[in-house]
Amino acid sequence: MTPRRKRLLAVVTGLAALGVAVALVLNAFQSNLVFFFSPTQVINDEAPRGRAFRVGGLVEAGSVKRSAHDLTISFVITDTAQRIPVTYTGLLPDLFREGEGVVAQGRLGDDGVFRAEQVLAKHDENYMPPEAAHALKQARPVGKAPEP
Repeated sequence: MTPRRKRLLAVVTGLAALGVAVALVLNAFQSNLVFFFSPTQVINDEAPRGRAFRVGGLVEAGSVKRSAHDLTISFVITDTAQRIPVTYTGLLPDLFREGEGVVAQGRLGDDGVFRAEQVLAKHDENYMPPEAAHALKQARPVGKAPEP
């Protein structure tokens, strides 16, 4: 094999290895990417089916139900326009309360219930996750005109 062919083979092998590495990094990045959706977007089928995503809004007053047998909790997240039922098994953050902002990460089941793997709550009186605050501003109750 001539020196020119050896160099060409080395360059082609290096480019192939670089391509494989880039593909693996992009695949890992895409599989770990989690998008945020409001309850209205979830109801309008804008959220992915079969993939994890985040949904956020306010915990609807009177919707929190705790299981007597285990750590399963069900509640409803609302953006004042639409509602999403959520179930979560585990310990909730100390600041989790009805009427307060929350973001849940998980998957939407075929039955329309969001099964959360993680629940995040606000950390002080003036904070709400930016995505949830924006979703609440964009949402409007059925029958009301949009805000200017």
